[in-house]
Amino acid sequence: MDSREFLGVVQTHDPNRWEIEVVPRLQTHGGFLWGGAGLASSVYAMEQMSGRQLVWATAQFLSHARPPEVMSIDVDLSVVGRTVTQARTVGHVAHKEILTVNAALGERNFAHSGQFVAMPEVPQPESITPWPPDRDNKNTISDRLDLRFVKGRRMTDRNGTMDDGRTIMWAKVRDVVTGVDSASLAVLADFVPMGLGMNMGINGGGTSIDNTIRIYKLAPTEWVLLDVHSHGVARGFGHGIVHMFAEDGTLLATASQSVLMRTWDDNK
Repeated sequence: MDSREFLGVVQTHDPNRWEIEVVPRLQTHGGFLWGGAGLASSVYAMEQMSGRQLVWATAQFLSHARPPEVMSIDVDLSVVGRTVTQARTVGHVAHKEILTVNAALGERNFAHSGQFVAMPEVPQPESITPWPPDRDNKNTISDRLDLRFVKGRRMTDRNGTMDDGRTIMWAKVRDVVTGVDSASLAVLADFVPMGLGMNMGINGGGTSIDNTIRIYKLAPTEWVLLDVHSHGVARGFGHGIVHMFAEDGTLLATASQSVLMRTWDDNK
């Protein structure tokens, strides 16, 4: 299965419109579409229509799509240049707008390249014992993700005190076995809310109100290391970033989010 099959995103008879059905494997514990899946579906559609690889994409989440709704994704290739395409999508269920995505896609020849961000020294994912789930993951996207925590806090360790703001985990989408692409990275880019909950020491996290992913370089890998840095929580909102690495240390992408903070008791 590739990322398109996992997401279930399909092009309609209108070449500028794509659709994704909100099925259990794509929903959160709150019963709505995982934000990363919505962003990933838009990324996939834009890459297919432009014929170019994603450079960056930013999503603004406006509402929720819930099973068994079908979200339509309207794609507009606003400016098609020699090396860069500027594009946008609008995801909606009937007349209810769910998310908007702005993006740039392309490739340029340039003589210089280099990676400044280094992957932290961590054990390999196969040597890490998976945590048993803190909550029932059946019929949610969490059931389709394999997470191996290098640094994190279990429910029993969350006592309301802050830690150093760092959460590190290996991750992969179990069903996606054909390699990591921009869409699968977008699915995995949605872990700042989890990191904020762990770092604040609360039984909660939050709901993303945006997500920006920047693709550095795709590299062959089965697992992706997510190095989450929580920046802070104030006024009911949290902010943070995640660096995403291949197993060989290649920086794949970075992502940043702002989060409407919630505890799990009020996350309905």
